[in-house]
Amino acid sequence: MLLAAFFVIAVAIRLASVVISKRHEAALRADGAVEVGAGVSRLMAAAHVAFMLAGGLEAWLRQPVPDAVSVVGLAIYAFGIVMLFVVIRLLGRFWTVKVMIARDHALVTHKLFRAVRHPNYFLNILPELVGYALVLHAFWTLAIGLPLYLVVMWLRIRQEERAMRERFAAYA
Repeated sequence: MLLAAFFVIAVAIRLASVVISKRHEAALRADGAVEVGAGVSRLMAAAHVAFMLAGGLEAWLRQPVPDAVSVVGLAIYAFGIVMLFVVIRLLGRFWTVKVMIARDHALVTHKLFRAVRHPNYFLNILPELVGYALVLHAFWTLAIGLPLYLVVMWLRIRQEERAMRERFAAYA
């Protein structure tokens, strides 16, 4: 029952972030922003959904009892979600789940972005996925799904890096 509640809450949090992203995306597009790498964005979204569904299915089949691994996973997951909302706050209207470059795009130079090149990926998404899988004892999902997700993330980071270097000389 607790794990089912966690699954529902995790899905709701991700859906809330998509709502925020869609709102930001609509405003950015209305102001002339362009999307970079739409195919990889779709692939990343599909990978995220697949990971969450696979983890939920694995937990449903396994029927684990929450334990110390679940507690550690919950702490890691919570850190990732806190970082998601920190990144959303720091990027403001420029944050979307897609790579969007606005006409008036501003380079965010907050110390978090200086300390970690891609905090949304390394401080939000990775802890979120690892923590999620640990809470649900979805070890197969973690072992198979995370490496596959990392390939997509690597493609995404390459696209984002290229777009940012083209837009901002100071980004390099």
